[in-house]
Amino acid sequence: PLSPAVRNFTLNFTITNLQFTADLATPNSKKFKSTEKVMYHYVDPLLQKSSIGPGYIGCKVMAFRSKEDRGDTGVDVICSYRDEPSDPKFNRVIVYHELSNMTNGITKLGHYSLNSQSLYING
Repeated sequence: PLSPAVRNFTLNFTITNLQFTADLATPNSKKFKSTEKVMYHYVDPLLQKSSIGPGYIGCKVMAFRSKEDRGDTGVDVICSYRDEPSDPKFNRVIVYHELSNMTNGITKLGHYSLNSQSLYING
Protein backbone atom coordinates (compact mmCIF):
# COMPACT_ATOMS: atom_id res chain seq x y z
CA PRO A 1 0.00 0.00 0.00
CA LEU A 2 1.06 3.56 -0.66
CA SER A 3 2.11 5.59 2.33
CA PRO A 4 -0.20 8.51 3.07
CA ALA A 5 0.73 11.94 1.82
CA VAL A 6 1.78 14.51 4.38
CA ARG A 7 -0.05 17.80 3.95
CA ASN A 8 0.51 21.17 5.59
CA PHE A 9 -1.73 24.03 6.57
CA THR A 10 -1.01 27.40 8.11
CA LEU A 11 -2.51 28.67 11.31
CA ASN A 12 -2.27 32.36 12.22
CA PHE A 13 -3.66 34.20 15.22
CA THR A 14 -2.95 37.27 17.36
CA ILE A 15 -2.30 37.20 21.08
CA THR A 16 -3.44 40.42 22.74
CA ASN A 17 -1.70 39.96 26.09
CA LEU A 18 1.78 39.06 24.86
CA GLN A 19 3.91 42.13 24.35
CA PHE A 20 5.99 41.83 21.19
CA THR A 21 9.70 42.30 21.79
CA ALA A 22 12.64 42.04 19.40
CA ASP A 23 13.81 38.75 20.94
CA LEU A 24 10.48 37.15 19.94
CA ALA A 25 11.50 37.77 16.32
CA THR A 26 14.77 35.86 16.82
CA PRO A 27 14.19 32.08 16.46
CA ASN A 28 17.17 31.07 18.61
CA SER A 29 16.49 33.47 21.48
CA LYS A 30 15.42 32.17 24.88
CA LYS A 31 12.19 34.18 24.66
CA PHE A 32 11.30 32.70 21.24
CA LYS A 33 12.08 29.14 22.39
CA SER A 34 10.14 29.40 25.66
CA THR A 35 7.11 31.03 23.98
CA GLU A 36 7.27 28.44 21.19
CA LYS A 37 7.05 25.63 23.80
CA VAL A 38 4.02 27.26 25.39
CA MET A 39 2.34 27.52 21.96
CA TYR A 40 2.85 23.78 21.40
CA HIS A 41 1.49 23.07 24.87
CA TYR A 42 -1.76 24.87 23.97
CA VAL A 43 -2.12 24.27 20.21
CA ASP A 44 -1.22 20.56 19.94
CA PRO A 45 -4.03 19.27 22.21
CA LEU A 46 -6.61 21.38 20.36
CA LEU A 47 -5.63 20.00 16.98
CA GLN A 48 -5.45 16.46 18.35
CA LYS A 49 -9.09 16.86 19.48
CA SER A 50 -10.15 18.35 16.13
CA SER A 51 -11.46 16.49 13.10
CA ILE A 52 -7.90 16.10 11.75
CA GLY A 53 -6.82 14.55 15.07
CA PRO A 54 -6.26 10.99 13.82
CA GLY A 55 -3.86 12.21 11.15
CA TYR A 56 -2.36 15.14 13.07
CA ILE A 57 1.46 15.09 13.07
CA GLY A 58 2.38 18.39 14.70
CA CYS A 59 3.04 22.08 14.26
CA LYS A 60 6.06 24.33 13.92
CA VAL A 61 6.04 27.95 15.02
CA MET A 62 7.49 29.87 12.10
CA ALA A 63 7.35 33.40 13.48
CA PHE A 64 6.13 35.78 16.11
CA ARG A 65 5.30 39.14 14.56
CA SER A 66 4.77 42.66 15.77
CA LYS A 67 1.25 43.93 15.27
CA GLU A 68 0.10 47.55 14.93
CA ASP A 69 -0.61 47.58 18.64
CA ARG A 70 2.80 46.66 20.10
CA GLY A 71 1.00 44.97 22.99
CA ASP A 72 -0.16 42.33 20.51
CA THR A 73 1.90 39.54 18.95
CA GLY A 74 1.01 37.71 15.76
CA VAL A 75 1.78 33.99 15.65
CA ASP A 76 2.47 32.08 12.41
CA VAL A 77 2.39 28.29 12.60
CA ILE A 78 2.68 25.53 9.99
CA CYS A 79 0.96 22.27 10.91
CA SER A 80 1.17 18.85 9.27
CA TYR A 81 -1.15 15.88 9.02
CA ARG A 82 -1.27 12.55 7.22
CA ASP A 83 -3.82 12.48 4.43
CA GLU A 84 -5.11 8.92 4.90
CA PRO A 85 -8.09 7.74 2.85
CA SER A 86 -9.70 6.36 6.04
CA ASP A 87 -9.30 9.62 8.03
CA PRO A 88 -11.61 12.61 7.80
CA LYS A 89 -10.58 14.98 5.04
CA PHE A 90 -9.01 18.26 6.11
CA ASN A 91 -11.58 21.01 5.85
CA ARG A 92 -10.28 24.39 6.93
CA VAL A 93 -13.79 25.74 7.61
CA ILE A 94 -14.58 22.83 9.94
CA VAL A 95 -11.20 23.10 11.69
CA TYR A 96 -11.72 26.88 12.05
CA HIS A 97 -15.09 26.30 13.75
CA GLU A 98 -13.65 23.57 15.98
CA LEU A 99 -10.76 25.80 17.08
CA SER A 100 -13.16 28.69 17.58
CA ASN A 101 -15.29 26.55 19.89
CA MET A 102 -12.25 25.22 21.78
CA THR A 103 -10.84 28.74 22.34
CA ASN A 104 -14.04 30.25 23.72
CA GLY A 105 -14.95 32.04 20.48
CA ILE A 106 -11.30 32.74 19.62
CA THR A 107 -10.75 34.65 22.84
CA LYS A 108 -8.65 32.32 25.04
CA LEU A 109 -5.65 30.08 24.44
CA GLY A 110 -4.60 28.90 27.87
CA HIS A 111 -3.56 32.03 29.77
CA TYR A 112 -3.34 34.05 26.55
CA SER A 113 -6.08 36.29 25.22
CA LEU A 114 -6.74 36.21 21.49
CA ASN A 115 -8.00 38.79 19.05
CA SER A 116 -11.32 37.17 18.11
CA GLN A 117 -10.96 38.38 14.52
CA SER A 118 -7.44 37.03 14.05
CA LEU A 119 -7.75 33.28 13.53
CA TYR A 120 -6.82 32.27 9.99
CA ILE A 121 -6.43 28.77 8.64
CA ASN A 122 -5.22 28.09 5.12
CA GLY A 123 -5.09 24.54 3.82
